[in-house]
Amino acid sequence: MYFSASYGEARQRFLAAAGERGAHLESFPLDTAGGARGEALSTDVARLGASSGRAALVLVSGTHGTEGFAGSACQLRALHEAAWPADLPVVLVHALNPFGFSYRRRVNEDNIDINRNFIDHDEPPGDRGYSALHPFLLPADWDGPAHADADTGLFAAADRLGLRAVQQSITGGQYTHPDGLFYGGAEPCWSNRTWHAIIRAYLTGYERVAYIDLHTGLGERAAAEPIFRGGLDARAPQRARDWYGAALTDSDEGTSSSTPIGGNSARAVVTELGDAEITAITCEFGTQDGLTVLRALQADNWLWQQRDPVDGSLRARIGDLMREAFDPPDEQWRTDVLDRGMTVIGQAAAGVRAEAAYGRQAGCRE
Repeated sequence: MYFSASYGEARQRFLAAAGERGAHLESFPLDTAGGARGEALSTDVARLGASSGRAALVLVSGTHGTEGFAGSACQLRALHEAAWPADLPVVLVHALNPFGFSYRRRVNEDNIDINRNFIDHDEPPGDRGYSALHPFLLPADWDGPAHADADTGLFAAADRLGLRAVQQSITGGQYTHPDGLFYGGAEPCWSNRTWHAIIRAYLTGYERVAYIDLHTGLGERAAAEPIFRGGLDARAPQRARDWYGAALTDSDEGTSSSTPIGGNSARAVVTELGDAEITAITCEFGTQDGLTVLRALQADNWLWQQRDPVDGSLRARIGDLMREAFDPPDEQWRTDVLDRGMTVIGQAAAGVRAEAAYGRQAGCRE
C-alpha cells in the first residue's frame, strides 16, 4: 500500500501526504542530473510542528538511493497513520540521494556512497585494505573467466584474512578508487552539502534530536535493526539502549550487521548541532545474506563502468539482483518492514519526548 513503483511516484505521494498533514514543505532540486524517466530530481523536506523547542524527531530516507523505497514507504505510513503528539515536531527528509533512488542505485550520480562522504576531505582515511581487493570486486567481465578468477581471489582473501576483516576493508569506505565500491568521494558531494543546509535550516533550535536514517540490505530478513550512530554526550549510548532495548547494536562494538562507518550522515547532525543532545541510529531492514547483497552491488557497479553496450538480458538480470537486495517485491517483507519500522519510529518519539520531559522537570528543580 505504501511502497511505490518509482522515485517519481514516491515523491508525489510523499508531497501529497505531507501537504494533507499541513506540513511546511521545501524542495532542494538536483540541477546537475535528470532522473531515469526524465523526471526532475529533488530532496524534499516536510516539517510538522514548531521550528524550535525541547525535542524533535527526524526521519531520513534514500541516503542509499534505491534503499529509499522502504524508507519512503515508512515515511508515508507515518504521515498517514501516526498520531504525532502536538509537542513533538517531526522533520521528514525524503530522498537524500534522489539520483540513486530514481536509477535504483545505491550510489549517487558520481558513484559516491553518500554514507561514506561525511568526512574531512582534507585528511581522508588511509587505505584499509580495499586497494588489494579492488581488482576482485570489478572484474573485466561478468559472465566470463575474469569474473571466475576474481571470485577465486576474493574467497582466498577471505580465507586468509577472515570474513569480518574483508567486510570491513570493502564496506568501511574507500577514497582511492572512484570506479569502485563504497567510494566516499574526493570532496563533499551535492547530497552532503544539501544535508548540511537542511540541518542548519530545519534542526537548529531544538534541544534534543532523535535521528533515524532508514536503510535496507543488512541483517536478518525484514528485521528492523537499530544501529547506534552517535551523540557527543556520554549518556548517548545508554540513552539509545533505553529507547530501543536489546535490539540496539553498535558497529564500533562489533555487535551490528554493519561495519564501523566514519563518514555517515549522522556525523553531520552531531557536528552541526553542537550542544544539542543527539540520539542517532540507522534503522536497517534486512533482505538477503551479505554475500548475495555484495554480489548485487558488484554487478551494478560493473554495469555502470562499462563503456560498450551491455546485453539487455544481462542488464535485466543485474536489475533483478539489485531489487532483491534492497527492495524485494515480497509482500510479507514489505508488511514486516512497515510494521517494524513504525515500532522503531514510535520508540524514538517516546524516548525523545521522555528526555525532554525529564529535562524540563530537572530544570524546575534547579
